[in-house]
Amino acid sequence: MDQTTNDRAKNMIPEFHFPHPSGPYQIGTVTYHWVDADRPEIFASPDARRELMVQIWYPAEGDPSTPRAPYIQDADVVTPEMERLFHLPDSSLAHLQQITTNAIPAAAVAADEPSYPALIFLEGLGGFRQMNTFQVEELVSHGYIVAAIDQPYAAATVVFPDRRRTDGLPIERMLTLIHQSYMPAERVPVLNGRPLKDGITPYFAKDVIFTLDQLATLNRVDPNGILAGRLDLQHAGAFGISLGGIVASEACRLEPRLRACLMMDAPMPAAVVQAGLKQPSMWITRDAETMRLERERIGGWSEEDISAHQTSMRAVFESLTADGYLIRVPGMFHLNPTDVPYWLAFASQLGYTGPIDGKRAHTIINAYSLAFFDRHLRGRPAPLLDGPPQQYPEVIFEKHRRCSGESGLD
Repeated sequence: MDQTTNDRAKNMIPEFHFPHPSGPYQIGTVTYHWVDADRPEIFASPDARRELMVQIWYPAEGDPSTPRAPYIQDADVVTPEMERLFHLPDSSLAHLQQITTNAIPAAAVAADEPSYPALIFLEGLGGFRQMNTFQVEELVSHGYIVAAIDQPYAAATVVFPDRRRTDGLPIERMLTLIHQSYMPAERVPVLNGRPLKDGITPYFAKDVIFTLDQLATLNRVDPNGILAGRLDLQHAGAFGISLGGIVASEACRLEPRLRACLMMDAPMPAAVVQAGLKQPSMWITRDAETMRLERERIGGWSEEDISAHQTSMRAVFESLTADGYLIRVPGMFHLNPTDVPYWLAFASQLGYTGPIDGKRAHTIINAYSLAFFDRHLRGRPAPLLDGPPQQYPEVIFEKHRRCSGESGLD
């Protein structure tokens, strides 16, 4: 990023508020620190155990005047680390420290239903667990519980309750470990003396499985006295953006307790391409020409990247033994399916997001996310998934027909 772009970015920092979600429920939130005593932390010393910070949002009851939760917990630490990782100007993300959300800390769970389907959200590389608040809050307002994992060394930084922190590895170093999962190289990358033939994705996928186990424990006994008995883990799913989408697909390959999988703008690991997915699955992404337009405006996305992205998704989509949906949104860049359009007043002009209107992209993403999980976790009607979307004419919609095993452009 050149100095002119840096200066322009500093001058385009807006005050913003997340829109009120469209569902009937208010939103509560609480955060947990969990340690996997059975698994070493391969990014650190051999004696270290894998630790996670997991934030949970849930349908809640509360007074509309109750103070709301901050957007990013420990934002004074997280935002400088994001600036470091992505070579952004100092303090360009400092305004995020002042933003609040629609969530009420530690509110009582809404009593309308005995339990609510559980979803696990996975962040993108160098991000943070709240980076898709626009999407999480919409799903929760319609009766889902969402648990978002901060994955140490992939996240910008993870701050633990005792104020220890693990900062993200340099992006270039992490990309080598990630690429090995979907574009395997003959020269296997090594992390702390450990060869990673399949890249880092299988290790991160085990965070999801561990979190499912912890949610089951929480459903029996919640130390905060909030969520016990309220998680419907018989109807659980996963979704993620970028690296999070890659990890979500691998977790769904490994874990049958995940009944529905949503991957956003993510290539599929070689193991998933080879084995396929058995769960209903949806991909929200864009076409190859939009990826080339993003490269033209801000860089990245080699032809090899574009090919791996497009062909791996389609291979898994076409091999599904369950229902599948491939949603492509021309004009949507890689950061559109995140909160980034809120961060900068002119994100599209700077090349961070695509020519599609940021709110329009979020509306499309939320509509398809909710329809997908409603149909496949709650058994509710979802006409949006049945054919060409009249209300979203810009969407290229493909549906995998479970009965015939065929797919087609609708």
